[in-house]
Amino acid sequence: MSQSSPEVLIDLSNHPAIREARRVIEVEAAAIAGLLEHLGSEFVEAVELILRSKGRVVSMGMGKSGIICRKISATLASTGTPSFFLHPAEAVHGDLGMVVAGDIVLAVSFSGEAEEIVRLLEPIKRLGAKLIAITGKPASTLARNADIHLSAAIREEACPLGLAPTASTTATLALGDALAMALLVSKGFREEDFAILHPGGKLGKRFLRVRDLMHTGDAIPLVAADRPMRDVIYEMSKKGFGIAAVTNADGSLRGVISDGDLRRLIERDEAILQRTGGECCKPNPYIIASDELASAALQVMEERKITSLFIVDDARRVEGILHLHDLWGLELF
Repeated sequence: MSQSSPEVLIDLSNHPAIREARRVIEVEAAAIAGLLEHLGSEFVEAVELILRSKGRVVSMGMGKSGIICRKISATLASTGTPSFFLHPAEAVHGDLGMVVAGDIVLAVSFSGEAEEIVRLLEPIKRLGAKLIAITGKPASTLARNADIHLSAAIREEACPLGLAPTASTTATLALGDALAMALLVSKGFREEDFAILHPGGKLGKRFLRVRDLMHTGDAIPLVAADRPMRDVIYEMSKKGFGIAAVTNADGSLRGVISDGDLRRLIERDEAILQRTGGECCKPNPYIIASDELASAALQVMEERKITSLFIVDDARRVEGILHLHDLWGLELF
């Protein structure tokens, strides 16, 4: 039987594609690092202006700058700063009506001379909106007419022809992220706030509350303490949770009876059907409040090896029930 030939390792470090990719990444990394020398009073003024504003941040940019603007607005909006993108060409033809007094226009143009944006400078001022400009040319028309100018100047584009926006758009994106994160920190924006704005994401699920998932009303398996065990068994079977809560006359939780408890009771007492729920229930069951995180409920169930939790208020009145199946698959951790 012939032996298989040894695997041949090919050194690609000097491949033309790898060399070019390395050069591009180095140029763009240098462009981002170069932003540090431009950070100063203007950046602080931009942050403070947005913090004071009661309006929205309206981003504008043409071409590749417009794509970057969409990302900046998306990041701002998802971190607590209301923002949306407005295409300058559409704004010139009527959509500028989306901008109102108190808004802040964040205009992006590396040259600072994008015709569509320059045409909007005077109308923006008449509307009573403030203008923050991001350009690579501090002497440009856009930079000179802005209330605040943020420099995204670079030494070179990563495009070997010096034509395609590459390092300039990367630097602008990084500057937009820096602005959004500075605002996030200044506002004290928390994970819980982020989760509210991302209800469909993994983080949103992490911050689900018990009240968001619990079964309420007629779905809760409840039996008064003076009711016979026959009623308890019927309630357990009808509601399908494998457990029933036994309540006192004032509605407070007295105890619980699970399927396992019921089997053990039958083994010990043949006259179990003649007893009441109050006589047979297990006191001091594990409970949780409705404002607790769903992840906390899951942790209790897994640690205590139980499948259901009753939710009670401050007076121990039953508000709902949560089953392990309600929590599985939610990626709460």
